[in-house]
Amino acid sequence: MLKSKRKEDEKKMEIVTDPQEFQKRAFADRAAGLKTALVPTMGFLHEGHKSLMEYARQNADRVYASVFVNPTQFGPTEDLEDYPRDLEHDAQLAESAGVDILFVPEARKIYAANHAAWVEVPQLAEHLCGQSRPIHFRGVATVVSILLHLAMPSIAIFGEKDWQQQAILRRMVRDLWIPTEIIARPIVREADGLAKSSRNLYLTESERKQAPGLHAGLLHLAKKAKDGERDVAELRKELEKYFAEHVPAGKIDYIEFVNPEEIQPVTRLEGRHSRAWDHFLTRAAVLHGGTGSQCFWTLSGPTWRANSEYHSTGEQVLFSGEAACFDNCQWRKQRFQTRCAH
Repeated sequence: MLKSKRKEDEKKMEIVTDPQEFQKRAFADRAAGLKTALVPTMGFLHEGHKSLMEYARQNADRVYASVFVNPTQFGPTEDLEDYPRDLEHDAQLAESAGVDILFVPEARKIYAANHAAWVEVPQLAEHLCGQSRPIHFRGVATVVSILLHLAMPSIAIFGEKDWQQQAILRRMVRDLWIPTEIIARPIVREADGLAKSSRNLYLTESERKQAPGLHAGLLHLAKKAKDGERDVAELRKELEKYFAEHVPAGKIDYIEFVNPEEIQPVTRLEGRHSRAWDHFLTRAAVLHGGTGSQCFWTLSGPTWRANSEYHSTGEQVLFSGEAACFDNCQWRKQRFQTRCAH
């Protein structure tokens, strides 16, 4: 276990709200030769966020975290106004995890009234969640680009809950020559397998009981692939059958199998020379309806690749020689005017 790089005599965490002041401090740290880390969040922090901050603390000299509910990644009928917020709790958690500066800007300071510049990676955003949320990843890429230009961190740390987002951000950083390494860290789960999420409070009691069935369904699918099934159509049927039995209140919005780097659909889980050594990503969105709102779960997995070991880390399971299952359990409150899967 790496020890914290924060020294005993260093000052406690500071909260900075002005982007120019944040940038000034961050640039001074880099100019001093310090390794810096940024953990971008939308707040309402939980143990998953804390694990990212603790990783940053162990691997950097200075740690920044941001709390910013980014309006540009929400559609017109999504939960921007209802998104849970608790800055006092967030500050306490961030400080306990070793954060040096908590950046909490206002939207008007991040986006000018006549803001007109956007960052997009359209080829990676056209499938999966991008189908039903056409502006979401544009908003994500733009705000992360802004945060990276403000902080210019050595590393930026995200959770693995959204594989598509990580693929987009890595491509953005590469193509725009942003000198930051994007690091994705394992999902932190509840005891029954549900990924910790700021939106878990949206779930009804019955929906919460069924949520682990989605994770279990993907593990079931990974076993089918390990046993030799490679046809995507058959695997999709198998997952639909599993969800119908174990998540009966849910309605499948989509199930897709894609290449995880290019986010392009595949029809068979086979790579070069008909071997199953290449990576594949399965993502399923299942929604539950309620009066006036809907809840969505999004999961990703499995990924097949050569691996000589079997282990479970809580967020992925690697099957010897063939299969790995990555899973993400997220969901979003929605009004009935739109049918959005994430």
